[in-house]
Amino acid sequence: MRVIGVRLSLLILLLAGTATAADPPVQDLADGRTGKIHFESVTPTGFFQLAKRQATQKTVIFGVLRVPRKATGPVPAMVVAHGSAGVAERESWWADHLDDIGVASFIVDSFTPRNIRETATDQTQLSTAANVADAFAALKLLATHPKIDRQRIGVIGFSKGGQVALWTGFESYRAAVIEDQTKFAAHVPLYPACNGWQVTDHLTGGPILMLLGGRDDCTPAVPCREYGQWFKSKGVDVNTIVYENAYHDFDSIRPPVRAKNVVTGRKCNMLVDLDRFVITVRATGEDITRTAASYERSCQERGVMVGGDTEGRKKSPEHVKAFLKKVFTL
Repeated sequence: MRVIGVRLSLLILLLAGTATAADPPVQDLADGRTGKIHFESVTPTGFFQLAKRQATQKTVIFGVLRVPRKATGPVPAMVVAHGSAGVAERESWWADHLDDIGVASFIVDSFTPRNIRETATDQTQLSTAANVADAFAALKLLATHPKIDRQRIGVIGFSKGGQVALWTGFESYRAAVIEDQTKFAAHVPLYPACNGWQVTDHLTGGPILMLLGGRDDCTPAVPCREYGQWFKSKGVDVNTIVYENAYHDFDSIRPPVRAKNVVTGRKCNMLVDLDRFVITVRATGEDITRTAASYERSCQERGVMVGGDTEGRKKSPEHVKAFLKKVFTL
């Protein structure tokens, strides 16, 4: 049944993709529509620009919305943020799992509308700030849907999207996109990059479930566990689970392989202060605000292991479902 579900999800995505790029963006979902939906976001060039509300470049992006067929009233929903490879079978697989527990899914494509295929080999093509803005624009839109409970909308993301799932807990980003008090009720980052910490005294407070690979040499688990402790120090409920033998992309169906061209910042060590707009080297305190781009280039490497893990692929949906059942009171 699971294979059939995945195929159906992929078919839905392919059929949705027949819509033209000229489709106008919707302002709300009061009509209860599902499927492929175009909506407006912004494309900030960096996080400080987003936090300062200086991102003015409007961009029409799209997502694919699935609402459980058996829904009898407003249901919870999850914004699904893809990783550096873009939208693929992973996102549909997770949408199937969300459907299993009566949760709607909105798979947001941040790349295709911007003519980007992937950023795994070149992250300079698009700042992750744009992905964060897209997630908030998606949240704002979902909150207008009559079949979705606006108080129970969360976000799940993978790698680059895992950073989105973490940083959408920051008030400065939320307020830059959403005028009212709508916020994410749950955050589920899978193997996010935690080499560069973003910090602030102003968090939205949504609980976090962070799932990591113990053998991940692309976005290592250790700095993420430490980052989780920082979130806890700010009063956020954080649960971190590590699949000890798993590499990056542990929920993938493909076996682990060496991806020699994939860029990793595992040796970078930045601290991005969103309240003071200062960037330092976390280990030394050296101010690199003006030279951050140069620092990032100097500490990046290429070559990582990526691929599925039996334990991670089996248990991660179980852990996510248990977390969401608790948070959404399902």
